[in-house]
Amino acid sequence: MDLGIKGKLALVTASSGGMGRNIAHALAAEGANVVLFARTEEKLRAVAQEIEQRHGVRAITVAGSMTDRADVERLAEKLREHGGADIVVLVSGRPPNPLRDTLEETEQARWDEAYRSQLWGVIEVVNGVVPQMLDRGWGRIIAVTSASAKQPMAVHALSTVFRAGVTAYMKGLANELGPKGITVNCVAPALIDTSHRTGASAYTEAQAAYRKKLTPLGRMGSQEELCGVIAFLASMQAGFVTGSTVAVEGGMIGALF
Repeated sequence: MDLGIKGKLALVTASSGGMGRNIAHALAAEGANVVLFARTEEKLRAVAQEIEQRHGVRAITVAGSMTDRADVERLAEKLREHGGADIVVLVSGRPPNPLRDTLEETEQARWDEAYRSQLWGVIEVVNGVVPQMLDRGWGRIIAVTSASAKQPMAVHALSTVFRAGVTAYMKGLANELGPKGITVNCVAPALIDTSHRTGASAYTEAQAAYRKKLTPLGRMGSQEELCGVIAFLASMQAGFVTGSTVAVEGGMIGALF
């Protein structure tokens, strides 16, 4: 299927590695030019080189933090130089480690860190780059959240609270930007294989076996499956999907709605 995004400009945050890198590759494979935004310039350049060699599209790098307004302003200026983003994929930081039970999350510093990395950074980037999209009559904004925002998981209080905040923020944004032809959606993953981070699974054999039992499919999801959903939401065909959260968790969540 031709997703209709060849030649579009896609911003992907946190794209120097991991999920963000994989999403950038998925969009580039559909012919989109990409702007890669993350903290480490050297890693960004390596990803940009991979993308340009593999997919034959432009890959532009901007080093900076989602939570630093000056960095986001530089990002916005770079996007403006290239005509502005058509697609914005918001991948944000992980909660502080180690993960703790809810009643053990008593340190304000951890709550502050989680707020800034998981919610405020998203808001900063939206405020910085989305105004450039308003006069185009077309756009796609996709935030990667977590299935924990729908069904809270043990020791994920920090993630649950602020991913839920991102979900609410995106829902309000969808209502406001719909008349401008811009769709706004969330993708909420869980039970996705994380071997892309280190080259090996992040879970012990016992942990992986437990997680596989949480889904009717009896396995972990792949990065390709997650990125495929995001690429679809960025497509022309997804033009009537907005204000939604698409769960990519293998049926783990038991709720009907």
